[in-house]
Amino acid sequence: MTSQLASCYRHPGRETGVRCQRCERPICPACMVPAPVGVQCVECVRRLRPRATPGQALRGVSSGTWVAYGIIGVNVAVWLLGLFVAPQSFLSGSPLAPIGGLYGPAVARGQWWRLFTSGFLHLGIIHLGLNMAVLYMLGPRLERELGKLPFLALYLASLTAGSLGALLLSRHSLTVGASGAIFGLMGAVVVGQRASGIDPWRSGIVGLIVFNLIFTFVVPGISIGGHLGGLAGGLIAGAILFRPGIRPALATLACAGLAGFFVVAALVVAGAPLP
Repeated sequence: MTSQLASCYRHPGRETGVRCQRCERPICPACMVPAPVGVQCVECVRRLRPRATPGQALRGVSSGTWVAYGIIGVNVAVWLLGLFVAPQSFLSGSPLAPIGGLYGPAVARGQWWRLFTSGFLHLGIIHLGLNMAVLYMLGPRLERELGKLPFLALYLASLTAGSLGALLLSRHSLTVGASGAIFGLMGAVVVGQRASGIDPWRSGIVGLIVFNLIFTFVVPGISIGGHLGGLAGGLIAGAILFRPGIRPALATLACAGLAGFFVVAALVVAGAPLP
Protein backbone atom coordinates (compact mmCIF):
# COMPACT_ATOMS: atom_id res chain seq x y z
CA MET A 1 0.00 0.00 0.00
CA THR A 2 1.51 3.34 -1.07
CA SER A 3 1.61 6.36 1.22
CA GLN A 4 -0.67 9.29 0.39
CA LEU A 5 1.63 11.74 2.17
CA ALA A 6 3.94 14.06 0.26
CA SER A 7 7.46 15.08 1.23
CA CYS A 8 8.24 18.57 2.50
CA TYR A 9 9.71 20.65 -0.31
CA ARG A 10 12.46 21.93 2.01
CA HIS A 11 13.04 18.67 3.88
CA PRO A 12 12.54 15.76 1.44
CA GLY A 13 12.96 13.20 4.20
CA ARG A 14 9.90 14.42 6.12
CA GLU A 15 6.41 13.35 5.05
CA THR A 16 3.47 15.68 5.58
CA GLY A 17 -0.18 16.09 4.72
CA VAL A 18 -0.18 19.89 5.04
CA ARG A 19 0.35 22.32 2.17
CA CYS A 20 1.11 26.02 2.04
CA GLN A 21 -2.05 28.04 1.55
CA ARG A 22 -0.35 30.29 -1.01
CA CYS A 23 1.80 28.05 -3.23
CA GLU A 24 0.31 24.64 -2.26
CA ARG A 25 3.73 23.06 -1.74
CA PRO A 26 3.89 20.40 1.00
CA ILE A 27 5.44 21.67 4.23
CA CYS A 28 6.48 19.96 7.45
CA PRO A 29 5.92 21.44 10.93
CA ALA A 30 9.34 23.11 10.90
CA CYS A 31 8.40 25.05 7.75
CA MET A 32 4.89 26.09 8.79
CA VAL A 33 4.18 29.74 9.57
CA PRO A 34 0.70 30.34 11.07
CA ALA A 35 -1.60 32.63 9.07
CA PRO A 36 -5.03 34.01 10.03
CA VAL A 37 -6.82 31.21 8.17
CA GLY A 38 -4.15 28.54 7.77
CA VAL A 39 -0.42 28.05 7.39
CA GLN A 40 2.10 29.26 4.84
CA CYS A 41 5.65 28.29 3.95
CA VAL A 42 8.55 30.49 4.96
CA GLU A 43 9.24 31.60 1.39
CA CYS A 44 5.69 32.86 0.85
CA VAL A 45 5.79 34.71 4.15
CA ARG A 46 9.04 36.43 3.19
CA ARG A 47 7.71 37.29 -0.25
CA LEU A 48 4.45 38.72 1.09
CA ARG A 49 5.94 40.61 4.03
CA PRO A 50 4.85 44.27 3.75
CA ARG A 51 7.38 46.77 2.47
CA ALA A 52 7.09 50.53 2.25
CA THR A 53 7.14 50.72 -1.55
CA PRO A 54 5.13 52.83 -4.01
CA GLY A 55 3.34 49.72 -5.26
CA GLN A 56 2.10 48.82 -1.82
CA ALA A 57 -1.10 50.83 -2.10
CA LEU A 58 -1.93 49.24 -5.44
CA ARG A 59 -1.48 45.74 -4.04
CA GLY A 60 -3.54 46.62 -1.00
CA VAL A 61 -1.03 45.01 1.36
CA SER A 62 0.31 46.58 4.56
CA SER A 63 0.69 45.84 8.22
CA GLY A 64 -2.27 48.03 9.23
CA THR A 65 -5.89 47.02 9.40
CA TRP A 66 -7.55 50.41 9.10
CA VAL A 67 -10.21 49.23 6.63
CA ALA A 68 -11.79 46.81 9.10
CA TYR A 69 -11.50 49.27 11.98
CA GLY A 70 -12.76 52.03 9.71
CA ILE A 71 -15.90 50.03 8.92
CA ILE A 72 -16.46 49.51 12.63
CA GLY A 73 -15.95 53.22 13.20
CA VAL A 74 -18.51 54.18 10.54
CA ASN A 75 -21.08 51.81 12.03
CA VAL A 76 -20.56 53.26 15.50
CA ALA A 77 -20.62 56.86 14.20
CA VAL A 78 -23.89 56.29 12.35
CA TRP A 79 -25.44 54.76 15.48
CA LEU A 80 -24.27 57.71 17.57
CA LEU A 81 -25.81 60.07 15.02
CA GLY A 82 -29.13 58.26 15.37
CA LEU A 83 -28.80 58.38 19.14
CA PHE A 84 -28.27 62.14 18.95
CA VAL A 85 -31.43 62.50 16.86
CA ALA A 86 -33.49 60.19 19.07
CA PRO A 87 -31.94 59.36 22.48
CA GLN A 88 -34.72 56.83 23.14
CA SER A 89 -33.26 54.61 20.40
CA PHE A 90 -30.40 53.50 22.69
CA LEU A 91 -31.86 50.00 23.15
CA SER A 92 -34.13 49.64 20.13
CA GLY A 93 -35.11 51.35 16.93
CA SER A 94 -33.24 53.65 14.59
CA PRO A 95 -34.47 57.10 13.57
CA LEU A 96 -32.35 56.83 10.41
CA ALA A 97 -33.93 53.56 9.24
CA PRO A 98 -36.76 55.23 7.27
CA ILE A 99 -34.28 57.16 5.12
CA GLY A 100 -31.47 54.60 4.84
CA GLY A 101 -32.93 51.18 5.58
CA LEU A 102 -33.46 48.56 2.89
CA TYR A 103 -37.03 48.77 1.58
CA GLY A 104 -37.93 47.25 -1.78
CA PRO A 105 -40.44 49.85 -3.01
CA ALA A 106 -38.04 52.69 -2.15
CA VAL A 107 -35.20 50.95 -4.01
CA ALA A 108 -37.51 50.44 -6.98
CA ARG A 109 -38.19 54.20 -7.00
CA GLY A 110 -34.47 54.84 -7.54
CA GLN A 111 -33.11 54.96 -4.00
CA TRP A 112 -30.38 52.45 -4.81
CA TRP A 113 -28.10 53.69 -2.02
CA ARG A 114 -30.28 51.85 0.48
CA LEU A 115 -28.56 48.64 -0.70
CA PHE A 116 -25.42 49.98 1.04
CA THR A 117 -26.61 52.35 3.77
CA SER A 118 -28.84 49.69 5.32
CA GLY A 119 -25.70 47.77 6.25
CA PHE A 120 -24.54 50.61 8.51
CA LEU A 121 -27.77 51.08 10.49
CA HIS A 122 -28.62 49.18 13.67
CA LEU A 123 -31.60 48.83 15.98
CA GLY A 124 -30.05 49.71 19.31
CA ILE A 125 -26.82 49.09 21.16
CA ILE A 126 -27.25 45.30 21.43
CA HIS A 127 -27.78 44.89 17.68
CA LEU A 128 -24.75 47.06 16.99
CA GLY A 129 -22.60 45.38 19.63
CA LEU A 130 -23.21 41.82 18.43
CA ASN A 131 -22.37 42.64 14.83
CA MET A 132 -19.32 44.74 15.65
CA ALA A 133 -17.98 42.06 18.02
CA VAL A 134 -17.85 39.48 15.21
CA LEU A 135 -16.48 42.06 12.77
CA TYR A 136 -13.75 42.87 15.29
CA MET A 137 -12.85 39.17 15.61
CA LEU A 138 -12.76 38.36 11.89
CA GLY A 139 -12.22 41.62 10.01
CA PRO A 140 -8.65 42.59 10.97
CA ARG A 141 -7.37 39.03 10.54
CA LEU A 142 -8.93 38.72 7.08
CA GLU A 143 -7.58 42.13 6.10
CA ARG A 144 -4.05 41.16 7.15
CA GLU A 145 -4.36 37.95 5.16
CA LEU A 146 -5.94 39.35 2.00
CA GLY A 147 -4.85 42.98 1.92
CA LYS A 148 -6.89 46.16 2.20
CA LEU A 149 -8.50 46.35 -1.23
CA PRO A 150 -9.36 42.63 -1.47
CA PHE A 151 -10.86 42.74 2.02
CA LEU A 152 -12.94 45.81 1.14
CA ALA A 153 -14.15 44.06 -2.02
CA LEU A 154 -15.06 41.01 0.08
CA TYR A 155 -17.03 43.15 2.52
CA LEU A 156 -18.92 44.96 -0.24
CA ALA A 157 -19.73 41.71 -2.05
CA SER A 158 -21.06 40.22 1.19
CA LEU A 159 -23.06 43.35 2.05
CA THR A 160 -24.70 43.60 -1.38
CA ALA A 161 -25.39 39.87 -1.45
CA GLY A 162 -27.16 40.27 1.88
CA SER A 163 -29.27 43.10 0.44
CA LEU A 164 -30.17 40.93 -2.54
CA GLY A 165 -31.16 38.06 -0.27
CA ALA A 166 -33.32 40.34 1.89
CA LEU A 167 -35.14 41.69 -1.16
CA LEU A 168 -35.69 38.20 -2.52
CA LEU A 169 -37.46 37.00 0.63
CA SER A 170 -38.94 40.17 2.14
CA ARG A 171 -38.80 43.14 -0.17
CA HIS A 172 -41.63 44.93 1.64
CA SER A 173 -39.94 44.73 5.04
CA LEU A 174 -37.64 47.46 6.33
CA THR A 175 -34.25 45.81 6.90
CA VAL A 176 -31.14 47.22 8.59
CA GLY A 177 -27.90 45.85 10.02
CA ALA A 178 -24.44 44.64 9.08
CA SER A 179 -25.37 41.00 9.66
CA GLY A 180 -25.37 40.08 5.97
CA ALA A 181 -21.81 41.34 5.55
CA ILE A 182 -20.76 39.63 8.79
CA PHE A 183 -22.14 36.31 7.58
CA GLY A 184 -20.16 36.85 4.39
CA LEU A 185 -16.93 37.24 6.35
CA MET A 186 -17.66 33.99 8.20
CA GLY A 187 -18.23 32.24 4.89
CA ALA A 188 -14.93 33.56 3.53
CA VAL A 189 -13.09 32.26 6.60
CA VAL A 190 -14.53 28.79 5.97
CA VAL A 191 -13.22 28.87 2.38
CA GLY A 192 -9.83 30.15 3.50
CA GLN A 193 -9.44 27.46 6.13
CA ARG A 194 -10.40 24.68 3.72
CA ALA A 195 -7.89 26.05 1.19
CA SER A 196 -5.15 25.81 3.81
CA GLY A 197 -6.02 22.28 4.94
CA ILE A 198 -7.76 23.29 8.18
CA ASP A 199 -11.02 21.61 9.15
CA PRO A 200 -13.54 24.46 9.63
CA TRP A 201 -15.57 22.25 11.98
CA ARG A 202 -12.64 21.84 14.34
CA SER A 203 -11.67 25.51 14.17
CA GLY A 204 -15.10 26.51 15.44
CA ILE A 205 -16.13 28.80 12.56
CA VAL A 206 -18.77 26.38 11.22
CA GLY A 207 -20.21 26.03 14.71
CA LEU A 208 -20.42 29.82 14.93
CA ILE A 209 -22.26 29.96 11.61
CA VAL A 210 -24.66 27.17 12.59
CA PHE A 211 -25.43 28.84 15.92
CA ASN A 212 -26.17 32.14 14.20
CA LEU A 213 -28.32 30.46 11.55
CA ILE A 214 -30.39 28.75 14.26
CA PHE A 215 -30.73 32.14 15.95
CA THR A 216 -31.81 33.60 12.59
CA PHE A 217 -34.63 31.10 12.08
CA VAL A 218 -35.82 30.93 15.68
CA VAL A 219 -35.94 34.61 16.69
CA PRO A 220 -38.73 36.62 15.00
CA GLY A 221 -37.92 39.79 13.12
CA ILE A 222 -34.49 38.74 11.83
CA SER A 223 -33.83 38.96 8.09
CA ILE A 224 -33.42 35.36 6.97
CA GLY A 225 -32.78 36.41 3.39
CA GLY A 226 -30.18 38.96 4.45
CA HIS A 227 -28.21 36.42 6.47
CA LEU A 228 -28.40 33.62 3.89
CA GLY A 229 -27.61 36.01 1.05
CA GLY A 230 -24.59 37.43 2.85
CA LEU A 231 -23.29 33.96 3.65
CA ALA A 232 -23.63 32.87 0.02
CA GLY A 233 -21.90 36.03 -1.18
CA GLY A 234 -19.02 35.52 1.24
CA LEU A 235 -18.56 31.91 0.16
CA ILE A 236 -18.42 32.91 -3.51
CA ALA A 237 -16.09 35.86 -2.89
CA GLY A 238 -13.91 33.70 -0.64
CA ALA A 239 -13.60 31.08 -3.37
CA ILE A 240 -12.22 33.82 -5.63
CA LEU A 241 -9.89 35.45 -3.12
CA PHE A 242 -8.45 32.23 -1.72
CA ARG A 243 -8.00 30.51 -5.07
CA PRO A 244 -4.40 29.28 -5.19
CA GLY A 245 -2.15 31.29 -7.47
CA ILE A 246 -4.62 34.07 -8.26
CA ARG A 247 -3.19 37.59 -8.32
CA PRO A 248 -4.55 39.90 -5.60
CA ALA A 249 -5.41 42.62 -8.11
CA LEU A 250 -7.37 40.21 -10.30
CA ALA A 251 -9.16 38.72 -7.30
CA THR A 252 -10.08 42.21 -6.08
CA LEU A 253 -11.51 43.18 -9.47
CA ALA A 254 -13.46 39.93 -9.63
CA CYS A 255 -14.99 40.53 -6.19
CA ALA A 256 -15.81 44.12 -7.09
CA GLY A 257 -17.54 42.84 -10.20
CA LEU A 258 -19.38 40.31 -8.07
CA ALA A 259 -20.64 43.11 -5.82
CA GLY A 260 -21.78 45.00 -8.92
CA PHE A 261 -23.68 41.93 -10.10
CA PHE A 262 -25.44 41.66 -6.74
CA VAL A 263 -26.42 45.34 -6.92
CA VAL A 264 -27.89 44.97 -10.41
CA ALA A 265 -29.73 41.81 -9.39
CA ALA A 266 -31.11 43.56 -6.30
CA LEU A 267 -32.37 46.47 -8.42
CA VAL A 268 -34.10 44.04 -10.77
CA VAL A 269 -35.69 42.16 -7.87
CA ALA A 270 -36.83 45.39 -6.20
CA GLY A 271 -38.56 46.55 -9.39
CA ALA A 272 -40.03 43.22 -10.45
CA PRO A 273 -43.82 42.76 -10.15
CA LEU A 274 -45.01 40.62 -7.27
CA PRO A 275 -45.85 37.02 -8.26
